[in-house]
Amino acid sequence: MNKASKIWLNYALGAAFSALLIWLIYLQLRSHASLTDFKSVWRNADRRFLLLCLVLMPVNLALESLKWRLLVNSATVVSYAKAFKSVLAGISLSVITPNRIGEYPGRLMYLREKNTFRLVSVSVLGVVAQMLTMFLFGLGGLIFYNIRFGGWLTAIILVACFVLTVAIAALYWKFEKWAPFIERIKWLRRFHVYGQLLKRFSTKQQLTILGISLLRFSIYTAQYLVLLKWMNINLPAIDGFFMSALFFWSIAVIPNIALAELPQRGQIAMFIFGNYSENLVGILSATAGVWMINLILPALIGSLFWLKIRFFK
Repeated sequence: MNKASKIWLNYALGAAFSALLIWLIYLQLRSHASLTDFKSVWRNADRRFLLLCLVLMPVNLALESLKWRLLVNSATVVSYAKAFKSVLAGISLSVITPNRIGEYPGRLMYLREKNTFRLVSVSVLGVVAQMLTMFLFGLGGLIFYNIRFGGWLTAIILVACFVLTVAIAALYWKFEKWAPFIERIKWLRRFHVYGQLLKRFSTKQQLTILGISLLRFSIYTAQYLVLLKWMNINLPAIDGFFMSALFFWSIAVIPNIALAELPQRGQIAMFIFGNYSENLVGILSATAGVWMINLILPALIGSLFWLKIRFFK
């Protein structure tokens, strides 16, 4: 294949992939439009709350891009702008994969940098930091829920969450000590590189990565509480914080595909927040709002970046 053919093929594939992502997102938005009456919501709700939630969205993206650049720069140097674009590109790809597992592969595909294996390795560290954050907040939410509404089933879930949280924390902080055990498994020996790479991160850097993840989760929680307030659902601050944390943990651990998860999110939200309000339409509207602002809107923007991706060099 000559150079000119590769150029045209790259443009065609990039445009086709971008158009496919946009079309899939549009179809899901149209299919979910009947789940809530957004026209009525827009007329009756205080739009200042929605504006605040929208303002917090780029703050979240900026923090995630900062964390991603910190991870990537341990393997190769990238600009903040490129890290930011790769985060959006990853979000756009994640919406068509189960539990958004395509997010980090999407970021790597967009970066198209050398040292790919090392980039995969630091991506694992980022995923583990994200999982640890989710489980820490989920553990807090489950403890609160068991105190207020718990039964034997939620107690079992709490114990399981605690065990997994401890395991994930150990994986995050002491992964290099696990490397010798991993090396004994022949087909996993390649992950020894991850253990060696992790040693390049100081405790301060790992705390920074985890701190950014914790801050981002706090912002997500604040956004959801703001949208619930937008829907005239008033929760005590402490109750709202822990129940929102439990909500986000629940949607993370239950298998789903991001584009098809809105009905599932709505059911979980109504189960959790139904203890505080009978305004199920408002709960579902707030859930749809945070889904669209933090996932669908960035995914639409990120899908445009695939126009410039070069599948062939």
